[in-house]
Formats: sequence, C-alpha cells, structure tokens
Amino acid sequence: MEVNIYNIKGEKTGKMPLPENVFEAKINTPLIHEVVNWYLANRRQGTHAAKTRAEVSGSGKKPWKQKGTGRARAGSIRSPLWRHGGVIFAKKPREFSYSIPKKKIKLALLSSLSAKAKDGVMLVLEELKIEQPKTREVYKILKNLKIDNKTLLISKRDKTLNIASRNIATLNVKDVTDLTAYDVIDADRIIFTKESLERCSMLSI
Repeated sequence: MEVNIYNIKGEKTGKMPLPENVFEAKINTPLIHEVVNWYLANRRQGTHAAKTRAEVSGSGKKPWKQKGTGRARAGSIRSPLWRHGGVIFAKKPREFSYSIPKKKIKLALLSSLSAKAKDGVMLVLEELKIEQPKTREVYKILKNLKIDNKTLLISKRDKTLNIASRNIATLNVKDVTDLTAYDVIDADRIIFTKESLERCSMLSI
C-alpha cells in the first residue's frame, strides 16, 4: 500500500510505501470500540455530585400537621418533590477508569491505522518546518492541502508547531509515541511527516 507525498505548497511530489506491519493489520472493529471506550472512560473526571434529601439544608420538622388543613400531606421540606429539595439517587463522585491489557491497546492502534489507510484518508508531508509560532502558517499549509475537516497531524515533538496549531480546533498534533486508537478514529484526515511515517514501524508488535 502506498500513500501520496506533498510539499507544504500542496503540490504532489511522489509516493511512499506504508509499513506493512503497521498499516496492513487485521481490522478488528469490536477491539477498537473497546479500547476507545476505555480511553474515554479514563479521561472522565468523575467529580459530578448532587445532594440527597439527607444532605440538603433545611429543617427536619414536619411543615404542617397531617390532617385538617386541606393541603397535601408533607413530611419534610427536603423532600425531592419540593423546590430546593434533595435529589433522588443523587450522583456522587466516582472513579471511572479501569485497565485493559497493553497488547489490546497496541492492537487497536494498529487496527485503526490500517482502517484509515484502507479508507485512503492519509497523506505525507515531505517536510514540516514552522519558523514562527503563528497559527496562520499552519492554517496556510492546511489550506494548500485542501483540508478543512478534523485532522490528525503526526509529527515529532516541536514546541513551535504546538503553539502554532493549538488555536485550530479541528487540528490535533501528536508524536508517534503518544498516538492512541481514539486519536486515529476521531480524525477525518491523517497527515504524517515523512520522518514520522518512517518511525511508525516501532508501533508494530
């Protein structure tokens, strides 16, 4: 399988083979789903909280006598039926994270990369050098490549590039070693720098 190479002006300059051990893995959709769910669960803060009727402020006294007033019976102003009352089955802080085998995580990444390669949404940038941390420089490159949807840019760690790209909501910049199945699946287009694609062989099992 081959992928097109472009320069930063958006001109096609050639083709490059994709490493078979990474981009021709078996596509295991249930495994990708499992790992993406695990990743999203681990990202949750779990700090949501609401007060039950035992925790809201207010008197425990019965508001009025049971019979003879003509009003509906009431036992507490903290009842969930009342305004400012407690919440039934109130949410409490909890830990959502759990663990899965590292091999599953790696296989899901290879599987998702193979799926995207099969879809033909990948391209390679011959060279990516950002002189100044300016958003317009990165935006201009994306415009030259005719890319305006959700994009994953896989490049080596570069502080200037990170600063220049962080204000583009549809662009996610990652190093090969930080790549996850979620990053790959979440992107509509994937851009590799030539150097990063060569380093991709380290991802194989």
